Amino acid sequence: MIRGFENNKRAALLISECQRGVISPAMTPFKGLGEEVERRGILDKISTLADAFRAAGLPVIHLHVVHRKGYIDLPRTSVIIARSMKENRMLEGTAEVESVDEVAPKGDDIVHARSFSLVAFHGTELDSMLRNMGVTTLVPVGVSTNVAISGASLCGSDLGYQVVVPEDCIAGATQESHEFIVQNLLPLYATLSESQTIMQTLAERG
Repeated sequence: MIRGFENNKRAALLISECQRGVISPAMTPFKGLGEEVERRGILDKISTLADAFRAAGLPVIHLHVVHRKGYIDLPRTSVIIARSMKENRMLEGTAEVESVDEVAPKGDDIVHARSFSLVAFHGTELDSMLRNMGVTTLVPVGVSTNVAISGASLCGSDLGYQVVVPEDCIAGATQESHEFIVQNLLPLYATLSESQTIMQTLAERG
């Protein structure tokens, strides 16, 4: 049994930034990230895992970046944020903030949009929402290993959640950066697993 998937635990799948303006080859400014998503084939695996969570009656939450027009609440504190502002990207109402088709929301999925912060927990109601839903275990998937996945995993662990990361469902800016973080950082605050193992665990729980 994977720690965090015991019968008294409730897991949620967090699909991070699988948006057209982040990973679609024709729209992303992060060429390496888009290439890594395709090379690792994570989208099909995320889609299959999401269906397993839905079938088990567990939450599927899409963590999106959606900036307000004029970037009125956006802190200019990182290269990523500065680039979005300079290139007028990831604004509400644009195609860039939409989910890619492969992992588009279905059924009762929740779309959680944040207008600032590189990590989904900072300055948002995500923690309160998860606790109100009885969630005790987080399963972050998507992008990027470098920032949003590692950041959400660390924050989630600090907040008292068990964090389980299916390594075959995440991608980084480069193969090298992904492998470094998976080998040296994520194991410090998350349990590394694979999507098939998690789906098997869900099936065994019934």
